[in-house]
Amino acid sequence: MSMDDFRNPARTRLANDELSLGVGLWQARTVDIAKAMTAAGFDWLFIDLEHNSMSIDTAAQISVAALDAGIAPLVRVPNGQYAMATRLLDAGAGGIVMPQVQNAAEAREIVDELRYAPIGHRGVTGSMSQFNFIVPDIGKATEILNRENLLVVMLETEDAIAQVDDIASVAGIDVVMIGTNDLAMDMGIPGQFADDRIVAAYKTVKAACDKNGKWMGMGGVYNPKLLQRYVTLGARFILSGNDIGFLMAGAQARTGELRGLDLD
Repeated sequence: MSMDDFRNPARTRLANDELSLGVGLWQARTVDIAKAMTAAGFDWLFIDLEHNSMSIDTAAQISVAALDAGIAPLVRVPNGQYAMATRLLDAGAGGIVMPQVQNAAEAREIVDELRYAPIGHRGVTGSMSQFNFIVPDIGKATEILNRENLLVVMLETEDAIAQVDDIASVAGIDVVMIGTNDLAMDMGIPGQFADDRIVAAYKTVKAACDKNGKWMGMGGVYNPKLLQRYVTLGARFILSGNDIGFLMAGAQARTGELRGLDLD
């Protein structure tokens, strides 16, 4: 594959106005998860370093495996952890998800730290797994990665939703993602994802995304009827669930079946 052929499958889905489906990695620690989730039909991995104990090294290895498996390795880092984010991008991550973004100033800092010049001021390394460690033209390589890497900001408070138009106007941000679980907590309505205030937040974010040429993302909503509702409202970048949730659902379904077997 030539450098010109490099594509981020999560971005490609979005560019085609299709659902871009991600799966959260909370428990997986081995590289085979990339191939397994590709076979399951997902477009991106949500490698979560905010809410679990996964190491940078493990996240990097999964990211490299994902590149070869044809699934985009996106990493959520803790808020403001730019040094961690750039190390992961250098190691092969196809994008960064930054949680708890509150305003446009924070969004601009994210772009400045995580995009290469002339968009930002991210440092350049000559060793890039995205191009099989062979980079004959560093200018072209950084241009491609600026184009293909996804920068996702998570809005998780009412204050952030109120400032979404300014946040979405920041050049270099690709996806404005609602962290529905934390947003509901901030509103004092934990778990009430069908509440009119949540619906209104999605409409507000969608309007800002349309105005500023961004994609709307959704996390924390897994009920099929609610998923359909928010997809209809314009959500396209969808965190569809996570590994431990799928494991528990499958395991509980299996034990339920077996406990119901006739012993006679």
